[in-house]
Amino acid sequence: RFDGGRRGWPRQPWMKWIWTGVLFVVAALAARNGTLDRNWMDGDAGPAEGPARLVDGDSLFVGGKEVRLKGIDAPEGRQTCTRDGKSWPCGEEARRQLQRMISGNSVRCRSIEKDQHNRLLGYCTADGKELNREMVRSGYALGYGKFESEEKEAKAQRRGLWSGEFERPRDWRRN
Repeated sequence: RFDGGRRGWPRQPWMKWIWTGVLFVVAALAARNGTLDRNWMDGDAGPAEGPARLVDGDSLFVGGKEVRLKGIDAPEGRQTCTRDGKSWPCGEEARRQLQRMISGNSVRCRSIEKDQHNRLLGYCTADGKELNREMVRSGYALGYGKFESEEKEAKAQRRGLWSGEFERPRDWRRN
């Protein structure tokens, strides 16, 4: 019986335990089937270390884990930009710039979350260089909520993408 027609928990205390148990079982089943938020569930959102295999200027595989460099947005691999009235492969050049920064060294990434594609979002270093920051400083990536001073410096010095005209990577992906 319920408490005088009022909404809420049943009057019998043992009913609270039954409902709590039912909720626990539903949550456990949802977790097992992968329907809960993967960022909350996965213990994989942590460090990754080892040799790197690059995808593009802001994504790489480190220690078998796919990592997206957090706080930056680099041109996509097939993206082109314009410099001196001519098209140039800025996406491929951004990937090469990241490769030069790593130059065969082991990469170490720390992350605390995953994105909607289940990639680790992280800050990575190689040979003492913070790759996220250096990609923006070199002009081959834009700051995405971070690294504003590095982006201003790259723009003022006309480095990388700033040496010509380009479409922001997020707009290029959308189009």
